[in-house]
Amino acid sequence: MKRLFGTDGIRGVAGEFPLDDDTLVRIGTTLARSLGADTGRPPRLVLGRDTRESGPRIETALVDGITAGGGQVDRGGVLTTPAIACLTRLLAYDGGIVISASHNPYRDNGIKVFTRSGQKLPDAVELAIERAVLDGGGGTVGADGAPATSQPPPPASPERLRERYLDWLQASADSRAALVGWSIVLDCANGAASSLAPAIFRRLGAEVTVINDAPDGRNINEGGGALHPEGLAAAVRERGARLGLAFDGDADRCLAVDATGRILDGDYLLFLAARDLHAAGGLPRATVVGTVMSNLWLERALRADGIDLLRAPVGDKYVLEEMLRGGHPLGGEQSGHIIFRDIAGTGDGILTGIQLLRTLRDTGATLAEGAAQIEMLPQVVINSAVRHRDQWEVDPEFAVAVAEADARLGARGRILVRPSGTEPKIRIMVEGEDADEINQIARELSELARARLN
Repeated sequence: MKRLFGTDGIRGVAGEFPLDDDTLVRIGTTLARSLGADTGRPPRLVLGRDTRESGPRIETALVDGITAGGGQVDRGGVLTTPAIACLTRLLAYDGGIVISASHNPYRDNGIKVFTRSGQKLPDAVELAIERAVLDGGGGTVGADGAPATSQPPPPASPERLRERYLDWLQASADSRAALVGWSIVLDCANGAASSLAPAIFRRLGAEVTVINDAPDGRNINEGGGALHPEGLAAAVRERGARLGLAFDGDADRCLAVDATGRILDGDYLLFLAARDLHAAGGLPRATVVGTVMSNLWLERALRADGIDLLRAPVGDKYVLEEMLRGGHPLGGEQSGHIIFRDIAGTGDGILTGIQLLRTLRDTGATLAEGAAQIEMLPQVVINSAVRHRDQWEVDPEFAVAVAEADARLGARGRILVRPSGTEPKIRIMVEGEDADEINQIARELSELARARLN
């Protein structure tokens, strides 16, 4: 069981373990020694952060540790998580670090780490880093096998890093994505996308209205963005815009809102991208990767178009691992992490928005037309606090109850039980065609879990 890393990096309350100064310095030292272990020279890393008030303090402690470990750092200031992943790969850094707790409230913060290929650390590397940080383990840990350059990249200013990322986004759009005449609304969650997203969509010619783009250190994700897209829906209707895009605090997620104000999650964006790629011959194995949480509607809709859905564990890095294993170019999560593997090595909310608009431009379709065909199945998730989160499969009474409920649903639905990676809880997801039925099943299983697993 991991002690520092969760599903997506290290996360906690700012100022408390593991985000206290001493631990942060040790993390920085370990990362410097690990990410540049095979270079024979001082490693150079690139570092960015979101808009939380704790970001600068955490950055200082990490940089102190990286310097103590023999590393050098280019500070990018406020940049999105996918921007750092992209810049790490494009500019040949030995690693990238982002200070962000993604969609969490401002009191939390975290650390996400990318290898030189722009991908998140494999589990085995995370465990080795944990041992070095917490137990004083010696030696170095490898990353992803991507070759190091003989010379580190030249130092880069925050302005150069920002412009290089925007240029890359613009190049990914190609001429078909010219958005002159398009009226869109962006909800930046008062996070890292607050200046980047409006800048790139305006470069592409769109008429852009922006909401939640005034970060003050504490309002990140507060009442807006991908977690709370209702305000975006109202703004799209009020302005008569063609559509809206909502990002989370570090902009690795994107949700959409159609012209009627209907909110569309990552499952639908994945469906649109899959259908577009498949029609263009871009899905050689007619398969896309989702997660165990992807709605059964998505699986059925893809199958109707001759596309298989392969399910990975929750977490965009696990989606990417499955994509790489099977050679699949497209994958994503219900939360809005969409990975276009031929373009990027991680989910990028701004890139997802650009690709969505390109698809709509090419096909002449509207989001509302496609959304009218959605028949999303009701899905309920209950988090049950239990002391023995890893024993649900071996408890005979609970395991039998899950199997019986699953058989009761049959082809009309499904049940997923999984332990939390960071809390003493199990997550019980029930999905099916009858909302009353799945709510009853979820409540019964949750009550049984509390009785049997505590």
